Amino acid sequence: MGIEGLDDILGGGLPRNRLYLVQGDPGVGKTTLALQFLLEGAKRGEAGLYISLSETQEELESVAESHGWDLSHIHVLELSSITEQLRGETDTTFFHPSEVELNRTTQTLLQEVARVKPVRLVLDSLSEVRMLAETPLRYRRQILQLKQYFAGRNCTVLLLDDRSSGVPDLQIESIAHGVMSLQRSAPDYGISRRQLSVQKIRGMKFREGYHDLIIRKGGLVVFPRLVAAEHHSQFARESLPCGIPALDEQLGGGLDRGTANMFLGPPGTGKSTLATRFAVAAAERGEKALFYIFDETVGNLLVRTERLHMNLEPHIKSGLIRVEQIDPAEISPGELAHRIRRAVIGDNVRMIIIDSINGYLNAMPEERFLNLQLHEVLAFLNQKGIITIMVLAQQGLVGSMQTTVDLTYLADTVVLFRYFEARGSLRQALSVVKKRTGQHKRTILEVSMGKGGFQVGSPLTDFQGVLSGVPVFHNAPEKRETMDGP
Repeated sequence: MGIEGLDDILGGGLPRNRLYLVQGDPGVGKTTLALQFLLEGAKRGEAGLYISLSETQEELESVAESHGWDLSHIHVLELSSITEQLRGETDTTFFHPSEVELNRTTQTLLQEVARVKPVRLVLDSLSEVRMLAETPLRYRRQILQLKQYFAGRNCTVLLLDDRSSGVPDLQIESIAHGVMSLQRSAPDYGISRRQLSVQKIRGMKFREGYHDLIIRKGGLVVFPRLVAAEHHSQFARESLPCGIPALDEQLGGGLDRGTANMFLGPPGTGKSTLATRFAVAAAERGEKALFYIFDETVGNLLVRTERLHMNLEPHIKSGLIRVEQIDPAEISPGELAHRIRRAVIGDNVRMIIIDSINGYLNAMPEERFLNLQLHEVLAFLNQKGIITIMVLAQQGLVGSMQTTVDLTYLADTVVLFRYFEARGSLRQALSVVKKRTGQHKRTILEVSMGKGGFQVGSPLTDFQGVLSGVPVFHNAPEKRETMDGP
């Protein structure tokens, strides 16, 4: 097809010498896809023919120019003006004028096919053929005649349909060897979302479901739906310490490879700072780490971390740390998943930091099944041995905390951050509440951030109720009880 992501979905491309239907509303990218199909054939030395029943050659060349394409190696037959002439030449009364017009149009089309002998052909669009045929029976017969004509002629045909009839054309879908559907939706804010689905390809396995796509200069870019089960790798099961002994001990040695880790707590408690500490530790070991930041700018991140004596600049220059600022209004979940996949497989990134999950979820409220997509991404990363850190901010500062979405079930390790009041000041605490892949300490540590970076104090053994925000000081040893009694 000449579209990398679509070829991946199709398992390499479309079977040759067959007739395919590409359908979708106006503006979804059908013409762009068809031109890329023909241009790929031109690169391979295959003759291509674009038959336009609705657009002029000037309009096609304008589309090509916007993408930087040269259509000089593609034959274009423009029938929009010819059909107007045919309407005036129809002087017979024995046959219905529309039938004569359809036959003459088809004859002109086939004469051009016989002259060019194309290996790839695009007919744009079926709505014009449907109008000329006028009746469903005549329309179906015409499509069957075209299919029979191209059978055995070493020609792969794409039929474009803008679905102007308003209802699915099941008759044509049954005739075609394969059917691809493009659709577009407009969220309340941000760019339109475009998706592609392959409904059928006879005798061939393909990746089902909806796949995000965008149209940019250079053509269609399709992001195949991520299927974690297709990506399994062997990797060493080990822990990555952050370099702070007390915290590494609390975590049972650090964060384990092939795990998803969530840093959970109210804003300002140190979640992003600790995530940065792990990224720097990875870079110091010669491993690549990648930040996807939603809630702050790259400049603010660099200034903040430098003040905490975690200078990212040298690691960014060396390529060991990469920071990508994400605008959720301009990106789809499928594109983000594709970026993550490419970073892991193509660039050998070993740590992914998403800061924050709130920005990822809240900025795309209209996306369906977003949690399932995130689950698939995390499963993929775990199977590739990647350490994933997700920052999730809770609502509130002290006392009862709330979260718009509960994603802790997706995490292998959960590190809980809290503010607490003690002796007239607001302090911060940290606790590891869950770790599936090993042992961890259940004590609560006081933490702070300043010129010394992320600092960890001793366990808060003299306090009760730290996680509630208003602890009670206990200076005397606590009397413990057992299952058998006091």
